Amino acid sequence: MKRDFPTFLLYTFGFLLLWEWLRPVEQLTDTDHIETFIVFLIIAFALSYLQMKWFWQWLIKIVFVLFSINRFHYKGGFFHSGWLGSFSEDVINNLWSIVARNWNELSNEFRTLLFFILMWIMVYLIHYWLLRQQRIFIFFFMTIIYITVLDTFTVYDAKIAIVRTVAAGFAVMGMLTFFRINRRENSNSNSAFIKKWMVPLVIMVAFSVIVGIAAPKAAPIWPDPVPYLKAAGNKGGSDGIGGISRIGYGANDSRLGGPFIGDDTTVFTVESNGKNYWKVETKDVYTGKGWLASGSTTIDFRQSDLVPVLSIPSNVETTNETAKVNPAGEFVSYVAYPAGIQKFIDFQPNLPEQYPIQIDTNTEKIRNIGNVDYTVDFKVPKYQAVDLRKTTGYDPAVMNAEFYKRYTQIPEELPPRIKQLTEEVTASETNWFDKARAVERYFGNTEYTYDQKNVAIPGGKDDYVDQFLFDTKTGYCDNFSSSMAVMLRSIGIPTRWVKGFTGGEFLEYSRDDETKELYTITNNNAHSWVEVFIPTQGWIPFEPTKGFSNSINIDFTSGQTSTNTQTPAPAPVKKPEKKPLEETANVKKDNSFDIRDIWRNIQLFFKNEWKWIVFGGMLAAAVIALLYRIRGKWFPYLVMLRYRFRKKDETIGAAYLILLSQLDRYGLKRKENQTLRNYARYIDTFFSTREMTRLTHRYEQYIYNQNLPEGSWKETRELWENLIKKTIA
Repeated sequence: MKRDFPTFLLYTFGFLLLWEWLRPVEQLTDTDHIETFIVFLIIAFALSYLQMKWFWQWLIKIVFVLFSINRFHYKGGFFHSGWLGSFSEDVINNLWSIVARNWNELSNEFRTLLFFILMWIMVYLIHYWLLRQQRIFIFFFMTIIYITVLDTFTVYDAKIAIVRTVAAGFAVMGMLTFFRINRRENSNSNSAFIKKWMVPLVIMVAFSVIVGIAAPKAAPIWPDPVPYLKAAGNKGGSDGIGGISRIGYGANDSRLGGPFIGDDTTVFTVESNGKNYWKVETKDVYTGKGWLASGSTTIDFRQSDLVPVLSIPSNVETTNETAKVNPAGEFVSYVAYPAGIQKFIDFQPNLPEQYPIQIDTNTEKIRNIGNVDYTVDFKVPKYQAVDLRKTTGYDPAVMNAEFYKRYTQIPEELPPRIKQLTEEVTASETNWFDKARAVERYFGNTEYTYDQKNVAIPGGKDDYVDQFLFDTKTGYCDNFSSSMAVMLRSIGIPTRWVKGFTGGEFLEYSRDDETKELYTITNNNAHSWVEVFIPTQGWIPFEPTKGFSNSINIDFTSGQTSTNTQTPAPAPVKKPEKKPLEETANVKKDNSFDIRDIWRNIQLFFKNEWKWIVFGGMLAAAVIALLYRIRGKWFPYLVMLRYRFRKKDETIGAAYLILLSQLDRYGLKRKENQTLRNYARYIDTFFSTREMTRLTHRYEQYIYNQNLPEGSWKETRELWENLIKKTIA
């Protein structure tokens, strides 16, 4: 084996492929100090490349492994005599555990040793595959499978890992193919020959990777099977036990955390006067890991009865609305309804009025009445800010003590810094409503990021809210809503956690009633938010999740009693408006010539796509530099194409000067004061022809006489092209 640059590249690519196996370990397991294992790989590959004697290789690796184990698991220094004996005894005990198949009894020290041994073996195998067999496809293929499976079924994001693996794998396989051919054919392997093979390989790999990243991706033909597999394993897809990923709406919220898996399966469609949040249930007990219901009380009611949920107080101004809900067909265990629900007024097909509907009054969850369309009657409140701001603290005279205790419950072990943060955020506010709004606004802070995939799973000693507020600051609705609810409870404001769906996507206008719109709600619209209890006003919804806003209607203009009114509540969602075709056409026509709109669109494009613009500029610069470097291979052809179809005899003047330039670039430079005839003889001697002399004679005839026999360029062009072709290099 040679210690040359190609061999060094092979080792480098082998290390990169093996590194991809280590990258997910720290994220998906409790393994720490990954950098130490990476250093071990570098040392192992370096020792193999330098071809050190096996004795020294073993000695260096063993010392490194023992030093690392001592640093990880023992308090005494490496040269402390006691730790090595303890470790030896531990190894013997673990070997007996392996013989007895007591896998759970293996110590962390022994597991670390096994991990080092595994990497040692992998380095040897890669060395064997690369330099002995000169085949590494199996290892490359297994690496691809490994990272794609982790990307699919875990929180590990392997998008960039796929690109790195494909680039490194194709490069190393291309090099190994060259070495196999070279060995079989016993052909020349000097640097120039290797360069002719490797340069196209690098260009091909780089081009393939760039096209794969930049090219548009077609939408999948089949639905993604992963959400359904996880849903089946999860019995509905939202069982949070063990931090399992969520898919759509589910009933078990005892363990929150982990990613939210996208699923565009339609749950129901709605025909209404605008968007509404659709409530399914509420929960009132925060455990530090998730939410539970404090109890269950199920009662029956009928569609002619008022729905037995806490209604909007009579002193709050309301408007009456109706909405028709059409379930998508798949059976679900719940009925979704808007806040302020009054009664179910119609079922299609019609169900008997005496048909019992069950509701859990503790969670306000209504049991499924069957996959039938239903119409609900509900009230939309319009709150007055002056009334909402009247409550400044708990008053036993207006609020039941047991009710207050239930909705201000927090775990005894809740980290105190949550309350400290809430007090800081609400320090300038004096009433419950403004305190709640201050916390709601706090999550608009740029420190917090909405992300459905890279969401942490709390460890055994972690509090779900505390981890999000102070450590990760990344999550989706469950993280934001739970945090707001717990923060307000920590300062004595009663709240509850609400689950359901957002308003969905506008589909079309109703064919039966053009004043109503149709919305489709999918599993992707599953959502959670917060309700704060204000005496005399009822439960007030708040939306802390970054990027979301509810349609609560609050009048801040009348009877202000607080000076802190600079941030009004979100305005109601406007209905889509139908415009006459002529009006729409005129708008489009006017905008098409508005230079300010064009400039804003250009600015927005550069703001959103600047990364791709920079990448494209760098790629263009690299392509231009490469084309300039190999201009001797393509520019002569461009020159010949330029003059091939010219017929004027005067063309010889410009063509001859270009030939001189090409010869100079080729390396046949004309000396100072050297005549054209002498230079022509020099060129003919170099190429063993008489073509340059004949062409120069015709050029001089054109220069001195300014007149050529008709058809001279047609006869001379062949000489000129032959000389141009000789400069191709």
